[in-house]
Amino acid sequence: MPAPSSQKLELPAILFWDIDPTRLNYDAKARYVIGRVVMYGRLADWQAILDYYGPQRVLDEMLQERYLDKRSLNFLAFYFNVPKEQFRCYTLQQSTPTHWDF
Repeated sequence: MPAPSSQKLELPAILFWDIDPTRLNYDAKARYVIGRVVMYGRLADWQAILDYYGPQRVLDEMLQERYLDKRSLNFLAFYFNVPKEQFRCYTLQQSTPTHWDF
């Protein structure tokens, strides 16, 4: 799926500390890129992915994400006006018992 915008996506390399960011394919690994920005990025990074992928693709990818922290999940649910229960990470989180619940 091509990006809706013809601009180049420029994100801080620190978001991708575990890989070589110069070899990252932003279109093929969209869910990974969007997830990193949602959990660790700045507001400018969030705006950059919205401009590059478009709001619908960001929502579609995040609905299928396996893990999001609680703050990121709440932000996405509020921003897109979608119940948390529709996110895959919320369903997985509820079905996985934790050893310690802080």
